[in-house]
Amino acid sequence: MADAASRLVSVAEQLLGVPLPVRVRAWDGSQAGPPGAPVIVVRNRRALRRMLFKPGELGMARAWVAGDLDIEGDLYTALGAMAGLLWEHDDEGGGRSLADMVRDPAARAAVRDLIRLVGPPLPPAPPREEVRRRRHLHTRRTDKRAISHHYDVGNDFYALVLGPSMVYSCAYWEAPETGASLETAQRDKLELVCQKLGLKPGQRLLDVGCGWGSMAIHAAREHGVSVVGVTLSQEQAAFARKRVADEGLTDRVEIRVQDYRDVRDGPYDAISSIGMAEHVGAERYLDYARDLYGLLKPGGRLLNHQIARRPHQDETAYEVDAFIDSYVFPDGELAPLGTTVTLLERAGFEVRDVESLREHYARTLRAWVTNLEGDWERATRLAGFGRARVWRLYMAASALAFERNQIGVNQVLAVRTPETGTSGLPARTRTWNT
Repeated sequence: MADAASRLVSVAEQLLGVPLPVRVRAWDGSQAGPPGAPVIVVRNRRALRRMLFKPGELGMARAWVAGDLDIEGDLYTALGAMAGLLWEHDDEGGGRSLADMVRDPAARAAVRDLIRLVGPPLPPAPPREEVRRRRHLHTRRTDKRAISHHYDVGNDFYALVLGPSMVYSCAYWEAPETGASLETAQRDKLELVCQKLGLKPGQRLLDVGCGWGSMAIHAAREHGVSVVGVTLSQEQAAFARKRVADEGLTDRVEIRVQDYRDVRDGPYDAISSIGMAEHVGAERYLDYARDLYGLLKPGGRLLNHQIARRPHQDETAYEVDAFIDSYVFPDGELAPLGTTVTLLERAGFEVRDVESLREHYARTLRAWVTNLEGDWERATRLAGFGRARVWRLYMAASALAFERNQIGVNQVLAVRTPETGTSGLPARTRTWNT
């Protein structure tokens, strides 16, 4: 009888139809696979049962979160090697489809061999960090529950990951070659948003999805505006209010636990929505755009900072990533940039500028992973073993996705241009280096 690792590699290659790009170390100490390749550690048979009952990404994610499956060595290298089998499998046309496996007698025999290796095929319960997947309703109640799952992990945990800036969105390196710190890059991103919005003393800014208050504080302190920040997270709001008080800005910054759909005290001169629109959902995005349009004065500006995915040939076939939906951002949805721009225009906005910060987000995520790994024991104490592993996996995988242009992030500057056609913007908003 072959050792466990050899049997696993043989079964995997039979099912996938391609050589396995990683090495496997099994629970019995055996190893198999290409020498020098990243090592996937299968700690117990339970890991295989998880993958058998949920083939693909979600089964592997469950095994990872539970600690049944691990990676030895550099996480990015291993994820990069596995990407072609998981996230890029369909797009690149490699390997074989599930239908091919069902029709192939050798593949069916491989599955039977895997079942014999696994033992009694009882499905393990999902890790407690998993959220039951459901239809994306995006009601006020379901949105608040989804936001709480992601953001109410604990402010101390987020401080460990994000660093002193407490900004949970893509940073911006004005001069990448200088090696500026994450904190400097986050400050520069906030200033970039303020400059695009053209903030002036005495104006009113609405910060939708205000997080821990960083944008609101920066805009009030550096540009003299009055800010209303709204969030659905109680923990974020408490943290942000304390920061506002410590900065002596309570007369200019108000932090509310409030759904953006319930804001009724417009008009505002400007609105910032940074890393929030991904939670809105495709069915409600036009309503979101119309709500923000209605909260602006004529001539008011919106800066919408949002992650985008690549478009599909058949958009009806788009499905939310199973791991992200179950463990990270319940009910989160990504849209192509063109769809976002179209819906903003349908709501009445004039889109004046679009800037991609894709490479900046990859660099941001790698910095967050470094922060997390650098204080791992404390991270697990603060968030729990499984949750810390969720964040490490999703941030590292997301960094690779940004680097490979599988997803992007864009700042869209839009104006509620009045009937006169006077946008209030210069004829050219940016200059380019030659």
